[in-house]
Formats: sequence, C-alpha cells, structure tokens
Amino acid sequence: MQNSISKQPVVAGIGEVLWDVVGEHETLGGAPINFAFQAGQLGAAALAISSIGDDVRGQRTISTLREYGVVTDHITVVDGVPTGYVQARVDADGVAAYEFPAEVAWDRIAIESATWAIAPQLRAICFGSLAQRAEHSREAIHSFLKALPPGVLKIFDLNIRQDYYSTEIIRDSLIQADILKLNDDEIALLTRQEGLKGSTEQRLTALVERYRLSLAVLTRGERGSLLVSPTATADHCGYQADVVDTIGAGDSFTAVIAMGMLRGYALDKINEHANLVAAHVCGRRGAMVVLPENLRNF
Repeated sequence: MQNSISKQPVVAGIGEVLWDVVGEHETLGGAPINFAFQAGQLGAAALAISSIGDDVRGQRTISTLREYGVVTDHITVVDGVPTGYVQARVDADGVAAYEFPAEVAWDRIAIESATWAIAPQLRAICFGSLAQRAEHSREAIHSFLKALPPGVLKIFDLNIRQDYYSTEIIRDSLIQADILKLNDDEIALLTRQEGLKGSTEQRLTALVERYRLSLAVLTRGERGSLLVSPTATADHCGYQADVVDTIGAGDSFTAVIAMGMLRGYALDKINEHANLVAAHVCGRRGAMVVLPENLRNF
C-alpha cells in the first residue's frame, strides 16, 4: 500500500474523481475525493475509492493524490472511457456552475478485493448522489455501504447536478446514511420531495427523525450553517471570505463534520471550525486547498 494505514481514523470518499476545468485551469476534484483529502489534513488516514481512465488525466489524478497524502490503492483503471472532468463556470461572486460530460470512468466504479478487505478498518465514509447517475456505480456504492460493519459513519452529500438525481436515489441514500449534508437548493428540493413543513430547523429535525440520522447539516453560504442532531442544535452565522471560488468549500465543511463527530466534539465546536475551514477554501482557487496549521489542529 502506497500510504500505510496507522492508528489514525481511516476515512474514505467513494464516488466521482474528476478534473474541474475553469477556463485554462484544471484542478483535481470530485466531492467525495475532496472530502477525503480534507479529512486527511485534519488527521485521518484518507482513502479515495473511484475509477479513472487510462489517460493523461488519470495518471495526473494518481500523482496528485499521492502528493497530497491520499491513498490511491482503491482507484481502479477502466479501459475505453476518459477520466472524469467537468466544465465549471465561476460567476462574479465566485459561485461555480457545472456541466458534466456523459460516460466517464467514475460511471464504472469497480470495487476490488483490496477495497473490500479494508472495509472493516473504516471509521467514516462519504458518498453522494452524483456518482449514482449510472446504474453500475450506484450498485457498486450501495453494495459497499451495505457491507460496512456497524458503527461506520456514513455521510450522504446530496449534490443536485443537472438532472443526475432522482427521488429513488435520494431516498435509498438517506436510508443508508447516518449524516445528511445539504445546501439551500438541496433542502428546497427535499422540502418538496418529502413534504416537509415549518421552519428550517423543524424540517431538518423531521429528516433526522424520518431517516434515523445522527445529524443533518445545512450549509448556507455566507450565512453560515445549521446543524441538527436528535438531541442538539448548532447555528453559526458564518465567516466573511474574499471569495475566489466556492469549489470544494462544502466538501471541506463535510470533512470537519466527520472528524468532529468521530472525536465526539460538541456541535457548536464542530460548526465553528467547519465555517472557518470553508471560508479559507473559498478564498483560494480549486477544491484541494492546503490548510494552514491552525486549521489543521482540530
């Protein structure tokens, strides 16, 4: 194994790995892989579970992740399709919009014996809805999630990209999840889909109760975030940032949530640090932003 698994909590992101193409610049990303990278900065042994093509972008994916300390042994190579990429357009406020090509390597995620073998060591795993757009990857992801032992923290990051989601995908994922991570657009979607009523906190509480979640997380951009568990609530107004782009900010937020929950921190402490990290990421280009020492210490 390229990076040894130590006594650090072993944390994985499973799903899309891709290159964010913004103008002439390309930076490595993909929500679950961004999550793994940031969890590694916060003290986890970080794994990426995905697939790449046999191409230049695929080679760069492996070398970049290794440079960042993310274990790449669980990324398979798929012949005949390109490594994932996405055209990202960033508006004047730094907010990114995405256009995904069809039929790329992460639509054919393959989980090999070495990955099945590492499952008992996992403490947390993040998965999303985007990588489930293709039936092959959807089945692979859910098979792996169902095989995990009790106690593994499963984090569902709902991503409503283009039309690559459905009520079935969302509900099946919620059934698997312990933690749900949403933004403003995504809670609006779930409000309609699930017939939620009342205040934002009441709607998150309803989701926690309906799907037996340990935590529901709502990020609200510059307005901060709201965390709701079965026993506590934490509301944070956020931190101001000179936004370069928002790519990867939500994923860094999710990584702090995972590490804070694994360490048993109070929701207020988790929420504050997650906002600090996300604001820092917004102020830098690309998803995989290296954190300063004060933000790594959590």
